Amino acid sequence: MNGAASMAGKRWYGKLLGLFAGAALMRTNPLFGAVVGLLIGHAFDIDWFRLRRDNPYAVLGLTSDASDAEVDQAYRRLISQYHPDRFNGAADELRRQAETRAGEINAAYDRIKTLRKR
Repeated sequence: MNGAASMAGKRWYGKLLGLFAGAALMRTNPLFGAVVGLLIGHAFDIDWFRLRRDNPYAVLGLTSDASDAEVDQAYRRLISQYHPDRFNGAADELRRQAETRAGEINAAYDRIKTLRKR
């Protein structure tokens, strides 16, 4: 597990703040508010709301401890699946979505390669 993921799993303050905030905001039913706040706090603690593009490994469906060969294999598999040339003759919306996804995949792969050169 990488450093950021292991730290996210050890955070607890989101749960505590969510518990108190939920109980305080739901005065008619503080127990329900506390449970909802606890769940939302837990989601923040595990970075559930974090955007996928923040983590280039997640774009490729990998973790940061993946080998170079695994990164290359995931990139080739995904780019062949979402390459815009595969969507010739498809609806314009599908082609635009494929171009967007291929751009995300290329950017993530480039970012990983740059990070690993350091």
